[in-house]
Amino acid sequence: MTQENNTNTIILGIGNILLGDEGVGCHVINFIENNYIWDGINIVDGGTGGFHLLSYFRDYSKMIIIDATMDGKQVGTVSILEPKYASDFPTALSAHDIGLRDLIETAVLSGGLPKIILITISIEKIQNMVMTLSPEIEKSILNVVKKIEKILKIN
Repeated sequence: MTQENNTNTIILGIGNILLGDEGVGCHVINFIENNYIWDGINIVDGGTGGFHLLSYFRDYSKMIIIDATMDGKQVGTVSILEPKYASDFPTALSAHDIGLRDLIETAVLSGGLPKIILITISIEKIQNMVMTLSPEIEKSILNVVKKIEKILKIN
């Protein structure tokens, strides 16, 4: 596989795997780790977010964040955004919305943001105590990976 220079790049999956489809960001990370080798790219399961992830915003120049969103789009829709400020992040991020927004705002205040590409997967609802993905969300994982390959210019 040919790959453009992606050193200093991180792919960060966010989500709670105990809440079904809401954990899709972590499931994508697990899928990538088990099926791909992308040299020079740090791949991290960020769980439900939180301030322990703040150093990643300082340590990397390019960050791809993968998260579920309840945005009313068809379940499994994969969208790409390039937010520049905390206010540019969708208001409909799922259960950990406040934590991720707080993290972004803190990163801005403590020195700015790297180039961020946010990949969201539209979900219908948060399921309590379900560790599997719905079939529609499961099918979206490969679509997310293809979009990441395109962003990273991996072919």
